[in-house]
Amino acid sequence: MNQPAEPLAQAPDWIAVDWGTSHLRATAMGAGGPLANACNGDGMGGLTRQQFEPALLALIGPWLTGAAITPVIACGMVGSRQGWAEAKYRAVPCAPVDAAALTRVPTIDRRITVHIAPGLLQTAPADVMRGEETQIAGALALDPGFDGVICLPGTHSKWAHVSAGEVVSFQTFLTGELFSLLSKQSVLRHSIAAEGLDEGAFNAALSDALSRPEKLGARLFSLRAEGLIANLSPIAARSRLSGLLIGMELAAAKPYWLGQPVTLIGAPELCRHYAHALAQQGVTASVLSAVDCTLAGLSKLKGAL
Repeated sequence: MNQPAEPLAQAPDWIAVDWGTSHLRATAMGAGGPLANACNGDGMGGLTRQQFEPALLALIGPWLTGAAITPVIACGMVGSRQGWAEAKYRAVPCAPVDAAALTRVPTIDRRITVHIAPGLLQTAPADVMRGEETQIAGALALDPGFDGVICLPGTHSKWAHVSAGEVVSFQTFLTGELFSLLSKQSVLRHSIAAEGLDEGAFNAALSDALSRPEKLGARLFSLRAEGLIANLSPIAARSRLSGLLIGMELAAAKPYWLGQPVTLIGAPELCRHYAHALAQQGVTASVLSAVDCTLAGLSKLKGAL
C-alpha cells in the first residue's frame, strides 16, 4: 500500500526508515514521537545502488526543509550487500543494536544525513538477520528486563534467545518462503486457495507435523492427491499446508521455546497463527507490534548518537 508523505506543520527532528526487499516505510519523528508516516513499494530488490537516494527523497521530500539537516536512521535490507551500502554484520552474542556500529552513507542532498543499522551473524550454525535485530532492540525497550525467546514470524522466521539485553543465539526458518513457493509455484498450486482458514484442518496438520516432522514430504503431496480423489477443499488444503509448515518449524525450534517466555513480533494474522500453535503446546506467547518495535529500536539508536 502506498502512502505518500504530506508537508508537516513542524520539521521532524529525525526520520526513521524501515527499508526491506519489497517495501520502503518512513516515519517523521518529533520530540514527542511519530509525526507522520509514509510508505511505498520502492524496496531494495527493485533498486540499483544509484537509485536509493532518489527513492528516499521521493518519499520523504515533503518533510524536508532547506534550513535544517535531518538525520535519517534506516534498518533492513537497505544495508545488505545488494543495498545502498553494506552495513557489516555484528557477531552474537551481543546487544541487538549499537549506535557505534552504524554505517554512514554519503548523500548528494545536503538536507539529510543517512545511517544504516547493521544486522547480526552467527557462525555456528551459520545464520544471519538484517532488520529483525532492530525489532528485537525495540521489544527490549518496550519490555525492559525481558529474558526468554523472541520469535519473528515471516518470510524467514527467526527465533532468538535473548538474555541480559543480548541476543545469545538465533535460528532462521524458510517457513514463509516455502509456503509461498509451494502454494504458488509447485504442483500444489492447483489445490491451494488464495486465502481463507479452516481451523480444524490447520490444527490437525499442525499436530501431525509436530509429532511426525519426518513425514512432511509425504503429507505435502497428499494435499494434491486428496484434492484429486477425495475433494479436499482448496481452503482446507491451504490451512493444512500452513499447519504442516508451522508445525515443522515448531518441532525444529523446540529447544528455543520449550520452557521459555516467548514474545512474537510480526504481522497480526501470522502472529495469531503462531500464538495458537504455541498454545497447543502449552506456551502462552505475548505479541508486540512489528511497527512499534521497529520504531522503538530505531529510536534507541537515535538516542545513542
